[in-house]
Amino acid sequence: MHRLPRMLLAWALLAWGLLPLGVRAMDDAITLVYSERPPYMDDASHPLPIGLTATPTVNAFKSAGIPVVWTKLPTNRQLAMVREGLGKVCAIGWFWTPDRAVFAKFTKPIYRDKDWYILTNADFAARGYATLEEILSHKETRILVKDKYSYGEQLDKLLDKYKPTIAVSTATTTKMVQSISMGAVDMMFVSEDEGNYIMAHAGEHAPRLRLLHPRDMPHGPERYIMCTRNVPDDVIARINKAITFK
Repeated sequence: MHRLPRMLLAWALLAWGLLPLGVRAMDDAITLVYSERPPYMDDASHPLPIGLTATPTVNAFKSAGIPVVWTKLPTNRQLAMVREGLGKVCAIGWFWTPDRAVFAKFTKPIYRDKDWYILTNADFAARGYATLEEILSHKETRILVKDKYSYGEQLDKLLDKYKPTIAVSTATTTKMVQSISMGAVDMMFVSEDEGNYIMAHAGEHAPRLRLLHPRDMPHGPERYIMCTRNVPDDVIARINKAITFK
């Protein structure tokens, strides 16, 4: 594989806003990129991120003896960095998809979501839909999705099959929840863990929110550490050996 000269790579990292990584990112350290998303990733008042995907990642790299540099980035920039193969970079908690497997390396899974749920508002919940397919069959159903996200193979296929009205967002989860509460959109998909967290921390919006579990909702998929192809196979193997999730 063609390797960027050391100085050129430094300028490339600078362009991505990663100047503080310095020489460390070009030696043995792996750059771990993440965005704050409780309960998966939470870095508030903690020396290192913690959460459902953060904690097993921290433990795996520590157990494997692999030095890391933590860098907070929006998810779209994380995906772009991995796609472009910029340095030895790994992103935390991503779903495996055939498209991503073309340009990225994946570790063993580090976590598996529980069932998918629907986060919606009181007005939409009052319609009394019993199944997800019933919801999706109404073309006017407005579903809020995160830009460039996958919701797992089953949900992705259902969205492609029924083609409901899709609203794509690059906003934070907090902003997306507010849009649902105010009725700007009807619903979004959340895992059981994330849904329960949102309901417990929604503040003034909580009375307008509902967490629904239609009987045909699929189980949540596994989450992985997704790395650039610049990360050596032996490093992936060391990480896999240190991952304790089964």
